[in-house]
Amino acid sequence: MNRFELIVFDWDGTLMDSAGAIVAAIQAACRDLDVEPPSDARARHIIGLGLNDALANALPDLQPARYRALAERYRYHYLAGDGELSLFEGIEALVAGLAASGHRLGVATGKSRNGLDRALAASGLAGCFQATRCADECHSKPHPQMLHELMDEFAVPAARTLMIGDTTHDLKMAQNAGVGALAVAYGAHPRAELVAEQPLYCAGSVAELQAWLSRHA
Repeated sequence: MNRFELIVFDWDGTLMDSAGAIVAAIQAACRDLDVEPPSDARARHIIGLGLNDALANALPDLQPARYRALAERYRYHYLAGDGELSLFEGIEALVAGLAASGHRLGVATGKSRNGLDRALAASGLAGCFQATRCADECHSKPHPQMLHELMDEFAVPAARTLMIGDTTHDLKMAQNAGVGALAVAYGAHPRAELVAEQPLYCAGSVAELQAWLSRHA
């Protein structure tokens, strides 16, 4: 029997190599509006949050009335290049293998529903995931709503659920939902910040992630 019946993945920075594109889009949107862009580190830190929460965290001093325009410019820049983004090498085989071995797979992401559906279709992974949750239909991470809804949908208890992500937002969401968490250090947040959240393991590569899941999931 599999230890974890339900495995939930974050998307950006965990499955898809998109963290750099998100940072660039945030900074370009700021320049469009003559706003001082956040540093690379600051912009990377907010990856994984819903867009509104992300912009508020990245630019806390911006007038609230300007967030909508900033979000529109962010979407413009991100969409201009998202067709060139790809999955991390080895992810397609990893996800397909988990699905074939009987795990139930889900996604919990800071992306919008439209954004995730577009990414799923482009990646070819849509058929591997039985359910997904997005930040424009649930509370943003680290609120546990996305995980609670996925567990309820499949009637899987927290003890049999695993969350995999590249940010502290993912790990804190898992903590808040009472589920195990696995960190990957090849995405948005530094390894030291991830390890401080005490995940079950912190994988430095997709190969390390695959090896851990083969032994423990």
